[in-house]
Amino acid sequence: MENKIKTIFIGTPEFAIPSLKILISDPEIELALIITQPDKKIGRKQILTPPRVKIFAQAHNLPVIQPEKISEIEPLLYSQAPDIIIVAAYAQLIPKSILNMPKYGCINVHGSLLPKYRGSSCIQAAILNNDIKTGITIMLMGEKLDNGPILAQAEIKIENNDTAGSLYNKLSALGAEILLPTIKALIKNEIRPVHQNESLASYAKELKKTDGKINWQNSAEYLERFVRAMQPWPGAWTNINIADKNLTLRIIEVKIENIKNNLSPGEIFLTPEGLAVKCEQNALLILKLQLEGKREISGAEFLRGHKNIGGQIL
Repeated sequence: MENKIKTIFIGTPEFAIPSLKILISDPEIELALIITQPDKKIGRKQILTPPRVKIFAQAHNLPVIQPEKISEIEPLLYSQAPDIIIVAAYAQLIPKSILNMPKYGCINVHGSLLPKYRGSSCIQAAILNNDIKTGITIMLMGEKLDNGPILAQAEIKIENNDTAGSLYNKLSALGAEILLPTIKALIKNEIRPVHQNESLASYAKELKKTDGKINWQNSAEYLERFVRAMQPWPGAWTNINIADKNLTLRIIEVKIENIKNNLSPGEIFLTPEGLAVKCEQNALLILKLQLEGKREISGAEFLRGHKNIGGQIL
């Protein structure tokens, strides 16, 4: 290519970093501007924290801006005259006026095999629904959520021990791997965009902290997937009574126990292997957990400090 591809990159979390790294490394790409979300207060102490994309951009001396709404900076984007806009995990809908601005359109890097799992919790949904595979979709963006024509897809297997966190890392790397070849094929007119089949579309809503609460009326098989799907955010959690205090207990890693007994769903009991909780069907052996205000520990370590916990119903 004689001229560089003038590119604007839009993204916020760690998921976007591998794609941004790939764009920086290519001599045919000119990164004119990075757009990310505003800094947010995080954690108990509500410390104002910049997004990962901002930190990365500043470390590489890339121009970065953080509008509350992307529509606020439409004149600035127009003045940049981008050839293409790349979006990865931005968490805002982009208006039609911006989508139509670049010569080659706006391209999104999405963490599912569209049209399955449009939306922000697509990675968690794939684990929770016991899918055997997931992947990355590179698409031209439309006005509605994740509904644009598909340019490229790549698949990976979901392993039995995958969490949303591990799958997130794999998919972010996979997205970066196929992004550049897709961009260049699009510009050379070597790709024919394929419209999504709307009848196959499904949606994965944005998760809130409350979505991580465990319902022990479900089977152990479902809840084992639930724990992995909610790790690291929003975390799978339940309430527990410790010294007459109602505390939050985060369940981090579990193992299915094929057991039949007359215990109630949510009832804590002890097995030769350690701490377990009865589910509607079978039980979960708790391998790792974190009590509110404490560090992450093993189920065995928790038992040493709470020997009389058996019989409590969560």
